[in-house]
Amino acid sequence: MFAYSHNDYYCEQVALADLAHRVGTPAYVYSSAEILTNYRAYSDAFADLPHTICYAVKANSSLAILAMLAKAGAGFDIVSGGELYRVLAAGGDPSKVVFSGVGKTAAEVEYALTSGIRAFNCESEAELALIDAMAARLGKQASFSIRVNPDVDAATHPYISTGLSQHKFGIAIADAPAVYARARQFRHLVAEGVSCHIGSQILDLSPIQEAVDKVLALANTLRTEGHPIRHLDLGGGLGVPYRPGENAPAIADFVKGLRERVQASGLAVTIEPGRSIVGAAGILLTRVLYRKRNGEKEFMVVDAAMNDLIRPSLYRAHHEIVPLRRNPVPPVMVDVVGPVCETGDFLARDREMANAMPGDYLAVCTAGAYGFVQSSNYNSRPRAPEVLVEGDTWRVIRERESYSDLVRGELI
Repeated sequence: MFAYSHNDYYCEQVALADLAHRVGTPAYVYSSAEILTNYRAYSDAFADLPHTICYAVKANSSLAILAMLAKAGAGFDIVSGGELYRVLAAGGDPSKVVFSGVGKTAAEVEYALTSGIRAFNCESEAELALIDAMAARLGKQASFSIRVNPDVDAATHPYISTGLSQHKFGIAIADAPAVYARARQFRHLVAEGVSCHIGSQILDLSPIQEAVDKVLALANTLRTEGHPIRHLDLGGGLGVPYRPGENAPAIADFVKGLRERVQASGLAVTIEPGRSIVGAAGILLTRVLYRKRNGEKEFMVVDAAMNDLIRPSLYRAHHEIVPLRRNPVPPVMVDVVGPVCETGDFLARDREMANAMPGDYLAVCTAGAYGFVQSSNYNSRPRAPEVLVEGDTWRVIRERESYSDLVRGELI
């Protein structure tokens, strides 16, 4: 939904240079059509197989985006009480919410139980005991899946790989039958599922398919042992292309592989996509402030920084950077850097790109996932606004922070 028309870069039918002039930079911009198209690709591909698509809130938690997905029928995967609060504030159905994460607190568990969420994805026996105790006190029954660690290498960045034995997530799959057996002592828990999630930004489907086969075999074993397993939670992790020429599996192909493996089991499927729904649906607008040279190195200094988009600094992640208005001059080799007082503050290094000059606007592409949600006020920089485009119209869905916002809640 982002493309050039003549020499101007558009989001749907909105010229982004005009939008940048109106709202200022840096600013996040999202395409509503792209988000809904990606969500519906999942829903349509599952067809008649019982399923729930629980959007991973951690990817982008803007209320307007959550509300749009809730209206389209999505459930939600949360990893904190704050994310649950956001889902409910956006009109999400708590009966379609699954609560994942390795460190749930007693207060968060209580909030989830009283809100009536669908299920917990549990990652330790101590967590099972906590949820049982809280459910007993509230007079409720809590559905749970144990998140098993299938010891499958997702072949992705080590910070976003979660399925190996050395990672903090889940319970070793070989230990899971004994843990489910011991969980029978908890009278306020119901073992309705098995869960796994092996990582994020996965471009090769074979690790996911290997994990699904292992989890499906475990579910069959548990059912023969009398556990009321009804569904598999197969996590998310499907990647998106960040570089020119990079390929990612189509959502329909990804779901087809799941269907082929699970269909005969009679189990329902829950999946938790995030990046593949919102990643390519967002960009970060920025403006060139200065051009400078140190020795052999040339820098393009822009007004967006690592506090706005930390992925390049944190993961060495690649984001294409394109001008909002094309011109025919030859490209240049530059580092694109921000104003934050860190050498690690960069959006691109040694990048051949458009020869933009001070005052020109740029778009940092594929920034809809893990962009704004990881932003901060480092260097006391106000966070950027968020804008949602709908056809030929747009609206601000989060206002730009002010200096007074930076100190709100602080005391001298």
